[in-house]
Amino acid sequence: MDGRSDREAALVNNIGAVTIKTPGDSEIVVTRMFDAPRALVFEAWTKAEHVAHWWDPSGVPLAVCEIDLRPGGAFRWVNRAPDGGEGHSFAGIYREIDPPGKLVFTAPDSPDRGATLVFTEEGRKTKLTITMECATRQERDAMLQMRVDAGTAQTLENLAAYLPTIA
Repeated sequence: MDGRSDREAALVNNIGAVTIKTPGDSEIVVTRMFDAPRALVFEAWTKAEHVAHWWDPSGVPLAVCEIDLRPGGAFRWVNRAPDGGEGHSFAGIYREIDPPGKLVFTAPDSPDRGATLVFTEEGRKTKLTITMECATRQERDAMLQMRVDAGTAQTLENLAAYLPTIA
């Protein structure tokens, strides 16, 4: 066994083509292969006109999608609420941008929370590894309780379906 409790093991499920692991007390690692070149997958993550179409797990285009792609630049993605207005917001500050191989961002209010996305070319496919860093084990567990694993898996499925439309 990998040291996780039964409760943790039940929370972290591998959904479809997505692998989700908790290798440390404050990390969640999500991995998925895409049948697309690395540059295209990177572009889909870094251009607002693309992110707006696939980010929301429900498949509904975002109400707001703003990207200032530079170190220190911010992004803000806002889901569309059922009434058509603005719903849940996801925002961050870019810390490192290395096209088309790596993106690092942190939460706007906490530099010890964030994510590193690594885009690895494997033949004509791209392996995306997302490492989410939480401030504490409790924060990581709370994210898993909120089903960040299932939401991320669905978002990446949306991205996989979207990529052929921009290829």
